[in-house]
Amino acid sequence: MVTDMKLTILGSTGSIGTQTLSIVRDAPPGAFSVAAITGNRNTALLEAQAREFRPELVCAADEAAAAELRVRLSDTGIKVAGGAQSVIEAAAAPADAAVVAVVGMAGIEPTIAALRSRKRVALANKETLVAAGNIIKDCERRYENRIIPVDSEHSAIFQSMLGSGSGIKRIILTASGGSFYGKKAEELKNVTPEQALHNPNWDMGAKVTIDSSTLVNKGLEMIEAKWLFDVDIDRIKVVIHRQSILHSAVEFEDNAVIAQLGAPDMRLPIQFALTYPERMPIRGNELDLCGCAKLTFEEPDTETFRAPELARRAGRDGGTLAAVFNGADEAAVGLFMQGKLSYPGITEAIEYAMDRHRSVQSPSLEDIYAADKEARESVISGFAGL
Repeated sequence: MVTDMKLTILGSTGSIGTQTLSIVRDAPPGAFSVAAITGNRNTALLEAQAREFRPELVCAADEAAAAELRVRLSDTGIKVAGGAQSVIEAAAAPADAAVVAVVGMAGIEPTIAALRSRKRVALANKETLVAAGNIIKDCERRYENRIIPVDSEHSAIFQSMLGSGSGIKRIILTASGGSFYGKKAEELKNVTPEQALHNPNWDMGAKVTIDSSTLVNKGLEMIEAKWLFDVDIDRIKVVIHRQSILHSAVEFEDNAVIAQLGAPDMRLPIQFALTYPERMPIRGNELDLCGCAKLTFEEPDTETFRAPELARRAGRDGGTLAAVFNGADEAAVGLFMQGKLSYPGITEAIEYAMDRHRSVQSPSLEDIYAADKEARESVISGFAGL
């Protein structure tokens, strides 16, 4: 039974962060305590979380938000810090586990800090491994630490591998197909942000929802899985599974396939990342297999949705091309949300930036940040207003 596990939650105001705190709230007394929480500008929610969970430290990456929080929490005795560096310091502060739910490239250095402090890292930030997989895995080995994935698909793969030893033939990564499953390229030309922000099964943030619809999210997960499980990216197969019940699977050399199933509920992978190797009850959302009409599996339409194959190319490269894939997507999604880029233009912009990049192998953090900056600038200069 888990007892007195001290948590640092980086990105406590986002979807993963708030669900992590709901797990703490619902857990048996004494199972978890919160050592630190971090956010960006949502001072009202950070204040409410601080008052409920009483962490020793609250950080806001935005300096102005931190100044406001100091006033709001002046009666509590809780330490408040501000700036991007404060999030890194929170990641390194004493705790048993850090949930890294910071959005984007900002998650890389806090993840490194958490690994160096030898705490468990429950990783919910795709960009960290996609862009800096070589550095993160080196830290994991050097500091004898362990990353436990929080993404539902990677958690399913992790769980499917437990007790299996070696002999992995391939990873089967499932995808819901997003909002535009079954559509052809011609039908996607006039898609609006409002249409793209609908996901049939999952409640996610805006960026992740759009990435899910373009299958960029699946491409990011392919690269992430390559690093997490030390598997060649050509042994990762994407399968469309509309029901989001089978979260992913592993096929072994003897052709046995082991999968993890469950109702769509991010609390399960979050909680398991914290309690592994133990399990704890979760209220509600039990899977009723008899209530599932049928489970279907299909090949993805790689002509209409080309992002997974672009990601495969980036994963084969192994250098800074993956950082370009990620950075170009973030810039392109931003332009799309502003009405400055068409929906099909998101994937076109990613390919454009990748084609113009000269990859650096075994990159440093400086190389990775430079590739990210180059990708964003390439997309904005080449695609803004199209």
